Amino acid sequence: MTSEVPIRAYRRLSVEERRSQLLDAALSLFAHRAPEEVSLDDVAEAAGVSRPLVYRYFPGGKQQLYEAALRSAAEELQQCFAEPPEGPLTRRLGRALDRYLAFVGRHDAGFSALLQGGSVVETSRTTAIVDGVRRAAAEHILSHLGVKRPGARLRMTVRMWITAVEAASLIWLDEDKQPPVDELRDWLVEQFVACLVAGAGRDPQTAAVIRGALALESAEGPIGDLVRRVLPVVGDAGHLLGPP
Repeated sequence: MTSEVPIRAYRRLSVEERRSQLLDAALSLFAHRAPEEVSLDDVAEAAGVSRPLVYRYFPGGKQQLYEAALRSAAEELQQCFAEPPEGPLTRRLGRALDRYLAFVGRHDAGFSALLQGGSVVETSRTTAIVDGVRRAAAEHILSHLGVKRPGARLRMTVRMWITAVEAASLIWLDEDKQPPVDELRDWLVEQFVACLVAGAGRDPQTAAVIRGALALESAEGPIGDLVRRVLPVVGDAGHLLGPP
């Protein structure tokens, strides 16, 4: 009796498929180790190919591979904030942050080295790629706000919040992903609304934006819940309004 050993069919990968395979392997390694700690041998082993093959696709060595991986990650991150302009602002931001935080969670300890700089392979090109992600995120947020020509104060508020999201994500990773991701998402949405409310007192454009956004919210939504939690806190501050 002859035993039949299944033979796995071999399929030659196209150039784009092979390149994508190598980038996926590199991103997986960068997700858990700083780029300077990852060698081309590591990438080759992770992808199940030879080192010369990695060089064939990335003749510039690890620097070229790192920048290509960074661009791939940047493209994914830029799409996190893309959302149909329908429904309450807080719901749209919540869905965008779900995608963003899922990316952060997948890349875990490598998120800082991958997107925040501080690596020995960081160059002006990698810095430009990361800055491009932030600018694209800001444009998406301004689009959600329905603003085509933002003033300096509103644009600064949006970019400041994006920086806060990055910082909170890094702290979240450092704190073993606590609080739970859903709580972090809701807190970041509330922080954005709070930033807009604070800015509204000094900027008419921001005031118009927050009025329009709040008009679409409901008492049962996240902002209704926020108002109910905050009003008791500030309720005792009536004396700050001065005499009637």
